[in-house]
Amino acid sequence: MREVARTGLRRRARAHPRREPGPLARAVARVLVRAADGATRLVTDLLGTGPTAGREHISEADLRDLVAANTVLDPDERRIIDEVLVAGASLIREVMMPRTEVVFLPAQLTIAEAGRLVRAETHTRYPVTDGTHDDVVGFVHLRDVLLRPDVDPCVTVGELAREVKRLPGSKRVLAALTEMRREGHHLAVVVDEYGGTAGIVTLEDLIEELVGEIHDEYDATPEPVHAGLPAVVDGRLNLADFAERTGVALPAGPYETVGGFVMAALGRLPVTGDEVPVPAEPADVGAPDQAEPPAGWLLRVLTLDGRRVAQLAVAARGTEQRREQRTQQRREYDAQPISTGGPEQAGEAVAGQHRRVAVGPTRRVGRGEPREVSTSAPAGRSRPAGPS
Repeated sequence: MREVARTGLRRRARAHPRREPGPLARAVARVLVRAADGATRLVTDLLGTGPTAGREHISEADLRDLVAANTVLDPDERRIIDEVLVAGASLIREVMMPRTEVVFLPAQLTIAEAGRLVRAETHTRYPVTDGTHDDVVGFVHLRDVLLRPDVDPCVTVGELAREVKRLPGSKRVLAALTEMRREGHHLAVVVDEYGGTAGIVTLEDLIEELVGEIHDEYDATPEPVHAGLPAVVDGRLNLADFAERTGVALPAGPYETVGGFVMAALGRLPVTGDEVPVPAEPADVGAPDQAEPPAGWLLRVLTLDGRRVAQLAVAARGTEQRREQRTQQRREYDAQPISTGGPEQAGEAVAGQHRRVAVGPTRRVGRGEPREVSTSAPAGRSRPAGPS
């Protein structure tokens, strides 16, 4: 045992000490490792067995199918996920309040004058302008105007204006929502491509794109989501909401609202009573039938708010034409003269349309025969009674 132990000690003593690699050896090893790593990646990519080969790109349609097939999510959660996917492609200019609907306060107004204006409105934040609506210098809150008794009534609105955020109209809804929440802004001015004010957008507008409409006690009575046809809609509805409410898909173009579509189709400023036909999609139209009116829909301008379309009536073109035909037929029939053939004359309604059945003149016969024999007149207008 002692001899074996001595032999092991001798061998350890004879072993050479480990040397540390120099800088040249480290550089060469680094180059060799990188070259080997690059060659390995090249070979695996050529063979189709790279580290990302098992990771598949899922399209939006596939993701929607996965959400629809998931049994864990309830209907509300599925709807929210669907709205998030839709909002990912929406722009804030599609959900903003246009400048024609915004209540601006001039910076030169005093608190007393601004208080009389905001009492007649239902908003809580008002952009402050210095000159034109394109020069927004900030905004004031309702509490700054009405709930600050310590403020001198002669102080102007511009002196109390807070900093306002500005966003381009081409910014995505989700990105704008994230940025406004991170910076603590509730209102932002939407700037168009020319640098002017296109409108304003609030956190509520952006959140409504994700969870649906939010109504309070100051909002008007909400319209049904699926109104069907015929229907009366607001001209400010954007194309997506219009399609959801009526089932009519309008073609895309240089407009954001259904009122803008009507104006673009007319090529001029609309007037009350203007009608714009909307053809049906080729896939929705079957074989042509000469007996039926052409398929499609009809938009009719009902009211205007200045130069803007305020209300529109939407109806199917076939239904509208059939209704007009029935009305015209009823008017023509009512205008026809009615004969006085006696008390036997009667009228009846058939399938919703009025049709008169006239009884012809009667003649008297002798005994053993019926007392009166009536001769039927042709359908339509009655003949005058003749001699017996």
